[in-house]
Amino acid sequence: MIWNNSIYLWLLLLLPAFAGFYYWYVQSQKKKLNTFFSDRLISQLRRNFWVTGEKVRLFSMLAAVLLFIIALAGPKIGTEVREVQRVGVNMMIALDLSRSMNTQDVNPSRLEKAKFEINRLVNRLQGDRVGLLVFTDEAFVQVPLTTDYSAFRMLLDISNTEQMPSSGTNFSAAMLAAKDAFESVEDQNNNAANVLLFVADGENHSGNFSSALQELQAENVTVFSIGVGTSGGGPVPVFNENGEMTGYHRDSSGETITSRLGSDTMRRIAGEGGGEYYEISSGSDNIEAFFSRLDELERGEFSSQEFADYKDQYQVLLLPGLLFFLAALFFPRYKPKIFSRSAPSKNS
Repeated sequence: MIWNNSIYLWLLLLLPAFAGFYYWYVQSQKKKLNTFFSDRLISQLRRNFWVTGEKVRLFSMLAAVLLFIIALAGPKIGTEVREVQRVGVNMMIALDLSRSMNTQDVNPSRLEKAKFEINRLVNRLQGDRVGLLVFTDEAFVQVPLTTDYSAFRMLLDISNTEQMPSSGTNFSAAMLAAKDAFESVEDQNNNAANVLLFVADGENHSGNFSSALQELQAENVTVFSIGVGTSGGGPVPVFNENGEMTGYHRDSSGETITSRLGSDTMRRIAGEGGGEYYEISSGSDNIEAFFSRLDELERGEFSSQEFADYKDQYQVLLLPGLLFFLAALFFPRYKPKIFSRSAPSKNS
């Protein structure tokens, strides 16, 4: 047995306190009556008073409160087995973590806006498998393809430009790492579409990436791209260990480095990858169009999973609790006539 709100079980300590108070109250009332009235008068005033009925009322009230408190704590007893069938696509999201993604030409920054839109995308998924790949000069899978969206969100939220060992950008490395991630999927024959969502600002320092795209195409991976930034660009901030901005990155001549969106590069990725290009150049932009395209892709049936869960049982306690409560309110204090012994008649 487990509890939804076990803290309410502390209220059970009130039951002995209530019983003790009731006993004290009854005894104090008896003392007051004995002070002002004789035993004979008291017996006349309390004629037909039913001690058993009073005890039943007290027991019923205690039992009702006991059952209500346990129901409030939400007991879950036994297990309820449910089978969940996963149907969707395999989607790997490649997120650029180069330092240029800290540029604030998109509010609040390119990286934070990209993470916000990815979170919105994950919130709309239903059964799709999603993974996260982060890259700069190097690339690695931060979240393998999974349907555990909570774990995905947690690892996405902690992704930042400081976690990577270098600050350059290698698109080929990211694409090849994504290919390896799709190849590692166990159920390859479920007809689910494989999608790579490539999120970056378009600055690539690795040269030609066409061969990497061709390898993705050979694995039937459709590549969509999202460019984050503006054509005018902005300076690349520098942060200290406390996360406070201390200035901007400069080149060897001391000039502030300006990072601009490479929209042509991002369009080329989508064009050669068989997908579409989307752009986020302001804080109000979103990727609603990609949501629509995702719904059009072929969905495969992933392996069914059985989940065992405890079943709520609070409702089982409410009915007897209500019956005890009604008994505490309406059970007679005075002995009904059917229980009263009639005096024997005298035969004349």
